[in-house]
Amino acid sequence: MADLLSELENVQAKVTGALQAAEQDNQVSPVLVAVVREFAAKASKATGDPGRDAVIELEQAGDSAKAAAEADTGAGERTRELVLDAHLAICMLKANLPT
Repeated sequence: MADLLSELENVQAKVTGALQAAEQDNQVSPVLVAVVREFAAKASKATGDPGRDAVIELEQAGDSAKAAAEADTGAGERTRELVLDAHLAICMLKANLPT
């Protein structure tokens, strides 16, 4: 479980970076900011109670953030990249979980 927690903390760091970028991006839509905030909340929750269900919930929030980032034509390239990187991080973590 310690390895999972460490990996979740790495994902949380990426999500936090994406949130900071979104909040500082003057062209980003309020919807994207809200969705990334939810992604960050799920990341925080997952590190507090790591487990398969938390990873799945976090991945779902990441999917929403990815979709919002791709749809937001006003978001800066850096914001979009950081959200997509955070999404990829949780997807990779989930893919490597034991079944």
